[in-house]
Amino acid sequence: NTNQQTPDSAGTMTAIMTGSKTKAGVVSVKPLATRADPTSCNAYHLTTLLETAEDQGWASGIVTNTSITHATPAASYAHSPERNWESDKDLSAKAKANGCRDIASQLIEFNRGNGIEVMLGGGRKHFLPEDKNGERQDGRHLIKEWQAKYKQSAIVSNAKQLADIDSNKTKHLLGLFSDSHLAFETDRQSNQHDEPSLTTLVEAALKMLQQHKRFLLIVESGRIDHAHHAGNAYRALAETVE
Repeated sequence: NTNQQTPDSAGTMTAIMTGSKTKAGVVSVKPLATRADPTSCNAYHLTTLLETAEDQGWASGIVTNTSITHATPAASYAHSPERNWESDKDLSAKAKANGCRDIASQLIEFNRGNGIEVMLGGGRKHFLPEDKNGERQDGRHLIKEWQAKYKQSAIVSNAKQLADIDSNKTKHLLGLFSDSHLAFETDRQSNQHDEPSLTTLVEAALKMLQQHKRFLLIVESGRIDHAHHAGNAYRALAETVE
């Protein structure tokens, strides 16, 4: 990061995706932006590798076992001065008044190229209104909006639905398998969570993307980091193996 020695994943993934270092806590915006500043939300954008790929006619995909709106995946498609603005619930009144967009809405509204062909991860609550077991306060049902946007699209929410997808007939795939992050791999196996493993997610993404001449697939095993934050070596190592 440009402003601290120990970096965070928003700034570091921005560097990977754009080639530019920036501040901690901001997503694909220049270091001129001030973190969480509503006046910085529609400026200082950096073009990402995924945006460039779509502009050049490539297919693209994002796979993560965290929320798909979390800092690392977000830095590939969103631009925000605050990594925690995952849904409109997280925006201040001033941010909303300034036209700041939450990260979930930016994912659904992404309009470069043919749009992101494969999106698999967690974070379902950021896409649903409060009366549909989500947390959005604007009443928007972003999952329905996304499905209406693309023909031959499919939405899945568990491992069985993902396995049943016909990749020859599906051109856009959205999988949201948990309200927040997916379970740790050791917990997924022992508790029989109806969630796909990271390996299964990657295999499903590749099966779809390999139908295209060129594609970019971004894969994050973000639960390694979460286990380390908790000081849990066992789960961190299990996630690393997965």
